[in-house]
Amino acid sequence: MTPPEERPLPSDPALLFSSIEDELEEVESLLLAELATSDPIIEQLVDYTSHWRGKRLRPALLLLSGSVYGPLIHDHKVLAAVLEMIHTATLVHDDVLDAASLRRHNATIHSRWDTATSVLFGDFLFTHAFHLASSLESTFACHRIGKATNRVCGGELRQIHQQGNYDLTESEYLEIISSKTAELCAVSCLLGVYCSGASQSIQAAFEDYGRNLGIAFQITDDLLDYVGKENEVGKSLGTDLEQNKLTLPLIALLQSSETGFKNEAHQLLASSDHQKQLRLSQLLKDSNALEYSQQRALEFSDKACLALSAVPESPTKNALLALTQLAVTRKA
Repeated sequence: MTPPEERPLPSDPALLFSSIEDELEEVESLLLAELATSDPIIEQLVDYTSHWRGKRLRPALLLLSGSVYGPLIHDHKVLAAVLEMIHTATLVHDDVLDAASLRRHNATIHSRWDTATSVLFGDFLFTHAFHLASSLESTFACHRIGKATNRVCGGELRQIHQQGNYDLTESEYLEIISSKTAELCAVSCLLGVYCSGASQSIQAAFEDYGRNLGIAFQITDDLLDYVGKENEVGKSLGTDLEQNKLTLPLIALLQSSETGFKNEAHQLLASSDHQKQLRLSQLLKDSNALEYSQQRALEFSDKACLALSAVPESPTKNALLALTQLAVTRKA
Protein backbone atom coordinates (compact mmCIF):
# COMPACT_ATOMS: atom_id res chain seq x y z
CA MET A 1 0.00 0.00 0.00
CA THR A 2 1.38 3.40 -0.98
CA PRO A 3 1.69 5.61 2.13
CA PRO A 4 -0.67 8.63 1.95
CA GLU A 5 2.20 11.11 1.89
CA GLU A 6 3.66 9.37 -1.19
CA ARG A 7 0.48 9.25 -3.25
CA PRO A 8 0.46 11.53 -6.31
CA LEU A 9 -0.89 14.95 -5.39
CA PRO A 10 -0.47 18.05 -7.56
CA SER A 11 0.45 21.30 -5.85
CA ASP A 12 -2.95 22.60 -7.01
CA PRO A 13 -5.75 20.14 -6.09
CA ALA A 14 -7.84 21.50 -8.98
CA LEU A 15 -5.38 19.74 -11.31
CA LEU A 16 -6.83 16.44 -10.14
CA PHE A 17 -9.87 17.24 -12.26
CA SER A 18 -7.97 18.63 -15.25
CA SER A 19 -8.72 15.58 -17.41
CA ILE A 20 -12.48 16.09 -16.96
CA GLU A 21 -12.52 19.89 -16.85
CA ASP A 22 -14.54 20.23 -20.07
CA GLU A 23 -17.04 17.59 -18.95
CA LEU A 24 -17.47 19.28 -15.55
CA GLU A 25 -18.28 22.51 -17.38
CA GLU A 26 -20.86 20.61 -19.43
CA VAL A 27 -22.38 19.25 -16.22
CA GLU A 28 -22.51 22.79 -14.84
CA SER A 29 -24.28 24.02 -17.98
CA LEU A 30 -26.68 21.08 -17.82
CA LEU A 31 -27.50 21.87 -14.20
CA LEU A 32 -28.29 25.50 -14.99
CA ALA A 33 -30.33 24.57 -18.06
CA GLU A 34 -32.33 21.93 -16.19
CA LEU A 35 -33.09 24.24 -13.28
CA ALA A 36 -33.91 27.25 -15.45
CA THR A 37 -37.35 28.63 -14.61
CA SER A 38 -39.54 31.65 -15.14
CA ASP A 39 -40.47 31.64 -11.46
CA PRO A 40 -38.49 34.54 -9.90
CA ILE A 41 -38.34 32.97 -6.42
CA ILE A 42 -36.98 29.63 -7.63
CA GLU A 43 -34.65 31.42 -10.05
CA GLN A 44 -33.19 33.42 -7.18
CA LEU A 45 -32.65 30.29 -5.06
CA VAL A 46 -31.06 28.37 -7.93
CA ASP A 47 -28.73 31.28 -8.69
CA TYR A 48 -27.82 31.63 -5.02
CA THR A 49 -26.92 27.96 -4.54
CA SER A 50 -25.00 27.86 -7.83
CA HIS A 51 -22.52 30.23 -6.21
CA TRP A 52 -21.83 27.62 -3.51
CA ARG A 53 -20.14 25.59 -6.22
CA GLY A 54 -17.69 23.95 -3.80
CA LYS A 55 -15.67 20.87 -4.63
CA ARG A 56 -18.18 19.23 -7.04
CA LEU A 57 -16.75 16.02 -5.62
CA ARG A 58 -19.57 13.66 -6.57
CA PRO A 59 -19.80 14.69 -10.26
CA ALA A 60 -15.99 14.54 -10.44
CA LEU A 61 -15.95 11.05 -8.91
CA LEU A 62 -18.53 9.84 -11.44
CA LEU A 63 -16.68 11.34 -14.39
CA LEU A 64 -13.22 10.21 -13.27
CA SER A 65 -14.47 6.68 -12.58
CA GLY A 66 -16.22 6.54 -15.92
CA SER A 67 -13.18 7.73 -17.85
CA VAL A 68 -11.02 4.89 -16.46
CA TYR A 69 -12.85 2.33 -18.61
CA GLY A 70 -13.91 4.25 -21.67
CA PRO A 71 -14.90 7.60 -23.17
CA LEU A 72 -17.46 9.66 -21.29
CA ILE A 73 -20.93 9.71 -22.81
CA HIS A 74 -24.08 11.79 -22.35
CA ASP A 75 -25.39 9.50 -19.59
CA HIS A 76 -22.31 10.21 -17.48
CA LYS A 77 -22.97 13.94 -17.59
CA VAL A 78 -26.68 13.60 -16.89
CA LEU A 79 -26.04 11.40 -13.85
CA ALA A 80 -23.30 13.74 -12.62
CA ALA A 81 -25.85 16.58 -12.70
CA VAL A 82 -28.43 14.40 -10.94
CA LEU A 83 -26.06 13.56 -8.10
CA GLU A 84 -25.02 17.18 -7.67
CA MET A 85 -28.68 18.20 -7.40
CA ILE A 86 -29.25 15.53 -4.76
CA HIS A 87 -26.13 16.54 -2.87
CA THR A 88 -27.16 20.21 -2.92
CA ALA A 89 -30.61 19.25 -1.66
CA THR A 90 -29.07 17.37 1.28
CA LEU A 91 -26.92 20.40 2.12
CA VAL A 92 -29.95 22.71 2.13
CA HIS A 93 -31.79 20.34 4.47
CA ASP A 94 -28.72 19.64 6.65
CA ASP A 95 -28.23 23.35 7.27
CA VAL A 96 -31.75 23.52 8.65
CA LEU A 97 -31.21 20.48 10.88
CA ASP A 98 -27.86 21.84 12.11
CA ALA A 99 -29.13 25.43 12.48
CA ALA A 100 -26.02 26.41 10.49
CA SER A 101 -25.72 30.03 9.37
CA LEU A 102 -22.85 29.68 6.87
CA ARG A 103 -22.31 27.55 3.78
CA ARG A 104 -19.41 28.21 1.36
CA HIS A 105 -18.73 31.53 3.14
CA ASN A 106 -22.32 32.67 2.46
CA ALA A 107 -25.52 32.69 4.49
CA THR A 108 -27.43 29.41 4.35
CA ILE A 109 -30.83 29.33 2.64
CA HIS A 110 -32.78 29.14 5.89
CA SER A 111 -30.86 32.03 7.47
CA ARG A 112 -31.12 34.18 4.32
CA TRP A 113 -34.79 33.30 3.68
CA ASP A 114 -36.55 30.97 6.15
CA THR A 115 -36.91 27.33 7.17
CA ALA A 116 -39.99 26.66 5.03
CA THR A 117 -38.17 27.93 1.93
CA SER A 118 -35.19 25.69 2.69
CA VAL A 119 -37.28 22.56 3.13
CA LEU A 120 -39.32 23.16 -0.01
CA PHE A 121 -36.33 24.15 -2.14
CA GLY A 122 -34.49 21.01 -1.02
CA ASP A 123 -37.56 18.99 -2.01
CA PHE A 124 -37.66 20.82 -5.35
CA LEU A 125 -34.06 19.76 -6.04
CA PHE A 126 -34.72 16.15 -4.99
CA THR A 127 -37.76 15.76 -7.23
CA HIS A 128 -36.08 17.47 -10.18
CA ALA A 129 -33.08 15.16 -9.82
CA PHE A 130 -35.27 12.07 -10.12
CA HIS A 131 -37.17 13.59 -13.03
CA LEU A 132 -33.86 14.06 -14.85
CA ALA A 133 -32.60 10.57 -13.95
CA SER A 134 -35.79 9.04 -15.33
CA SER A 135 -35.04 10.59 -18.73
CA LEU A 136 -32.32 7.99 -19.33
CA GLU A 137 -33.14 4.81 -21.20
CA SER A 138 -31.83 2.48 -18.49
CA THR A 139 -33.70 2.26 -15.18
CA PHE A 140 -30.62 0.92 -13.34
CA ALA A 141 -29.24 4.35 -12.47
CA CYS A 142 -32.61 5.62 -11.23
CA HIS A 143 -32.97 2.50 -9.08
CA ARG A 144 -29.51 2.84 -7.55
CA ILE A 145 -29.84 6.57 -6.95
CA GLY A 146 -33.21 6.03 -5.31
CA LYS A 147 -31.74 3.34 -3.07
CA ALA A 148 -28.78 5.58 -2.19
CA THR A 149 -30.97 8.60 -1.42
CA ASN A 150 -33.18 6.46 0.78
CA ARG A 151 -30.10 5.33 2.70
CA VAL A 152 -28.92 8.94 3.09
CA CYS A 153 -32.26 9.89 4.65
CA GLY A 154 -32.14 6.83 6.90
CA GLY A 155 -28.67 7.81 8.11
CA GLU A 156 -29.88 11.31 8.89
CA LEU A 157 -32.81 9.91 10.87
CA ARG A 158 -30.51 7.62 12.85
CA GLN A 159 -28.20 10.52 13.64
CA ILE A 160 -31.07 12.70 14.85
CA HIS A 161 -32.36 9.96 17.13
CA GLN A 162 -28.85 9.44 18.54
CA GLN A 163 -28.52 13.09 19.58
CA GLY A 164 -27.44 13.30 23.19
CA ASN A 165 -26.54 9.61 23.32
CA TYR A 166 -23.09 9.76 24.91
CA ASP A 167 -22.81 5.98 24.73
CA LEU A 168 -22.82 6.00 20.92
CA THR A 169 -20.20 3.53 19.72
CA GLU A 170 -17.69 4.01 16.95
CA SER A 171 -19.31 1.28 14.86
CA GLU A 172 -22.72 3.01 15.15
CA TYR A 173 -21.12 6.33 14.15
CA LEU A 174 -19.44 4.70 11.14
CA GLU A 175 -22.75 3.21 10.02
CA ILE A 176 -24.35 6.66 10.19
CA ILE A 177 -21.66 8.39 8.11
CA SER A 178 -21.48 5.46 5.70
CA SER A 179 -25.14 6.18 4.98
CA LYS A 180 -25.12 9.97 5.18
CA THR A 181 -21.92 11.00 3.41
CA ALA A 182 -20.28 7.96 1.88
CA GLU A 183 -23.36 6.60 0.13
CA LEU A 184 -23.48 9.30 -2.55
CA CYS A 185 -19.71 8.98 -3.13
CA ALA A 186 -20.12 5.21 -3.51
CA VAL A 187 -23.01 5.41 -5.98
CA SER A 188 -21.18 8.12 -7.97
CA CYS A 189 -18.23 5.83 -8.55
CA LEU A 190 -20.40 2.80 -9.25
CA LEU A 191 -22.51 4.63 -11.86
CA GLY A 192 -19.42 6.07 -13.50
CA VAL A 193 -18.01 2.65 -14.38
CA TYR A 194 -21.49 1.18 -15.00
CA CYS A 195 -22.11 3.69 -17.79
CA SER A 196 -18.72 2.75 -19.26
CA GLY A 197 -19.76 -0.91 -19.47
CA ALA A 198 -17.46 -2.22 -16.73
CA SER A 199 -18.05 -5.66 -15.21
CA GLN A 200 -19.99 -6.16 -11.98
CA SER A 201 -16.76 -6.91 -10.10
CA ILE A 202 -15.29 -3.59 -11.24
CA GLN A 203 -18.51 -1.80 -10.31
CA ALA A 204 -18.27 -3.32 -6.82
CA ALA A 205 -14.61 -2.27 -6.52
CA PHE A 206 -15.38 1.34 -7.44
CA GLU A 207 -18.38 1.40 -5.11
CA ASP A 208 -16.07 0.20 -2.33
CA TYR A 209 -13.53 2.89 -3.24
CA GLY A 210 -16.17 5.61 -3.11
CA ARG A 211 -17.61 4.44 0.21
CA ASN A 212 -14.24 4.33 1.97
CA LEU A 213 -13.23 7.68 0.46
CA GLY A 214 -16.49 9.20 1.71
CA ILE A 215 -15.94 7.86 5.23
CA ALA A 216 -12.39 9.25 5.30
CA PHE A 217 -13.73 12.57 4.01
CA GLN A 218 -16.45 12.75 6.71
CA ILE A 219 -14.12 11.86 9.59
CA THR A 220 -11.85 14.69 8.43
CA ASP A 221 -14.89 16.99 8.26
CA ASP A 222 -15.75 16.05 11.84
CA LEU A 223 -12.18 16.81 12.91
CA LEU A 224 -12.37 20.23 11.25
CA ASP A 225 -15.49 20.98 13.29
CA TYR A 226 -13.17 21.11 16.31
CA VAL A 227 -9.81 22.22 14.91
CA GLY A 228 -10.70 24.06 11.69
CA LYS A 229 -10.96 27.79 11.12
CA GLU A 230 -14.35 29.05 10.00
CA ASN A 231 -12.87 31.52 7.50
CA GLU A 232 -10.97 28.63 5.86
CA VAL A 233 -13.61 25.91 6.09
CA GLY A 234 -16.32 28.27 4.85
CA LYS A 235 -19.20 26.97 6.95
CA SER A 236 -20.45 27.15 10.53
CA LEU A 237 -18.27 25.16 12.92
CA GLY A 238 -19.25 23.72 16.28
CA THR A 239 -22.74 22.78 15.10
CA ASP A 240 -22.23 19.09 15.92
CA LEU A 241 -21.69 19.92 19.58
CA GLU A 242 -24.54 22.46 19.63
CA GLN A 243 -26.86 19.76 18.28
CA ASN A 244 -25.49 17.11 20.69
CA LYS A 245 -24.27 15.01 17.74
CA LEU A 246 -21.43 12.72 18.67
CA THR A 247 -18.71 12.39 16.05
CA LEU A 248 -15.54 10.32 16.16
CA PRO A 249 -13.26 12.78 18.03
CA LEU A 250 -15.76 13.05 20.89
CA ILE A 251 -16.55 9.32 20.84
CA ALA A 252 -12.82 8.59 21.14
CA LEU A 253 -12.54 11.04 24.04
CA LEU A 254 -15.52 9.54 25.89
CA GLN A 255 -14.10 6.05 25.43
CA SER A 256 -10.61 7.11 26.48
CA SER A 257 -8.73 4.85 28.88
CA GLU A 258 -7.72 8.03 30.74
CA THR A 259 -10.39 8.40 33.42
CA GLY A 260 -9.60 12.08 33.96
CA PHE A 261 -10.22 12.99 30.32
CA LYS A 262 -13.39 10.91 30.18
CA ASN A 263 -14.87 12.37 33.38
CA GLU A 264 -14.10 15.96 32.41
CA ALA A 265 -15.66 15.41 28.99
CA HIS A 266 -18.88 14.09 30.54
CA GLN A 267 -19.00 17.06 32.94
CA LEU A 268 -18.54 19.54 30.10
CA LEU A 269 -21.20 17.90 27.96
CA ALA A 270 -23.68 18.05 30.83
CA SER A 271 -22.92 21.71 31.54
CA SER A 272 -24.37 24.87 30.01
CA ASP A 273 -20.94 26.51 29.91
CA HIS A 274 -20.80 28.86 26.91
CA GLN A 275 -17.08 28.00 26.68
CA LYS A 276 -17.95 24.32 26.23
CA GLN A 277 -16.74 24.10 22.61
CA LEU A 278 -13.43 25.80 23.43
CA ARG A 279 -12.79 23.66 26.51
CA LEU A 280 -13.70 20.43 24.75
CA SER A 281 -11.43 21.33 21.83
CA GLN A 282 -8.56 21.75 24.28
CA LEU A 283 -9.42 18.47 25.97
CA LEU A 284 -9.40 16.72 22.61
CA LYS A 285 -5.94 18.14 21.93
CA ASP A 286 -4.64 17.09 25.35
CA SER A 287 -5.90 13.53 24.90
CA ASN A 288 -5.14 11.31 21.91
CA ALA A 289 -8.68 11.62 20.48
CA LEU A 290 -7.67 13.85 17.56
CA GLU A 291 -4.71 11.66 16.64
CA TYR A 292 -6.88 8.55 16.86
CA SER A 293 -9.54 10.08 14.62
CA GLN A 294 -6.92 11.17 12.08
CA GLN A 295 -5.49 7.65 12.06
CA ARG A 296 -8.93 6.16 11.43
CA ALA A 297 -9.42 8.56 8.51
CA LEU A 298 -6.09 7.39 7.09
CA GLU A 299 -7.13 3.75 7.47
CA PHE A 300 -10.28 4.32 5.40
CA SER A 301 -8.21 6.28 2.90
CA ASP A 302 -5.96 3.21 2.59
CA LYS A 303 -8.99 0.96 2.10
CA ALA A 304 -10.14 3.19 -0.74
CA CYS A 305 -6.77 2.80 -2.44
CA LEU A 306 -6.80 -0.95 -1.91
CA ALA A 307 -10.18 -1.21 -3.65
CA LEU A 308 -8.52 0.03 -6.86
CA SER A 309 -5.56 -2.35 -6.69
CA ALA A 310 -6.80 -4.37 -9.69
CA VAL A 311 -7.46 -1.28 -11.81
CA PRO A 312 -4.85 -0.71 -14.57
CA GLU A 313 -2.43 2.15 -14.01
CA SER A 314 -3.41 5.43 -15.67
CA PRO A 315 -3.34 9.18 -14.98
CA THR A 316 -7.04 8.95 -14.07
CA LYS A 317 -6.38 6.20 -11.54
CA ASN A 318 -3.61 8.39 -10.09
CA ALA A 319 -6.13 11.22 -9.70
CA LEU A 320 -8.49 8.91 -7.81
CA LEU A 321 -5.64 7.77 -5.55
CA ALA A 322 -4.59 11.37 -4.97
CA LEU A 323 -8.13 12.19 -3.87
CA THR A 324 -7.70 9.76 -0.98
CA GLN A 325 -4.79 11.86 0.28
CA LEU A 326 -6.61 15.12 -0.26
CA ALA A 327 -9.60 13.77 1.72
CA VAL A 328 -7.50 13.45 4.88
CA THR A 329 -5.17 16.45 4.53
CA ARG A 330 -7.59 19.19 3.48
CA LYS A 331 -8.25 22.30 5.55
CA ALA A 332 -11.65 23.11 4.03
